[in-house]
Amino acid sequence: MSSEILHITERSLWEAARASGAYTMSTRGRTLEEEGFIHCSSRRQLPDVAAFLYGSYAGPDELVVLVVDPDRLDVPLVYEAPKPGAEEFPHVYGPIPAAAVVDVEAWAPVRD
Repeated sequence: MSSEILHITERSLWEAARASGAYTMSTRGRTLEEEGFIHCSSRRQLPDVAAFLYGSYAGPDELVVLVVDPDRLDVPLVYEAPKPGAEEFPHVYGPIPAAAVVDVEAWAPVRD
């Protein structure tokens, strides 16, 4: 397996994706169709991404982290920086098949 990539989302969105067979949300409140790709991160990048996207999130749904095996994707995975010289993040250019999600972890933000 190549290095896993991660995506944080609400549990209900993941449950709907499992039922339909593919995950199609790009980021909080934005679909793949609206954004053009699905935002993902490495494990090291995840805390900052979660704080940025869900720092003020108070529910009603539990947050989960989808652990994706890139070898199971049937769409392009591209590492890109949001601006020149910035850190690169994994972007999935198409739906993530439910079968590519090899684990689902409850998200517990780290408190200082």
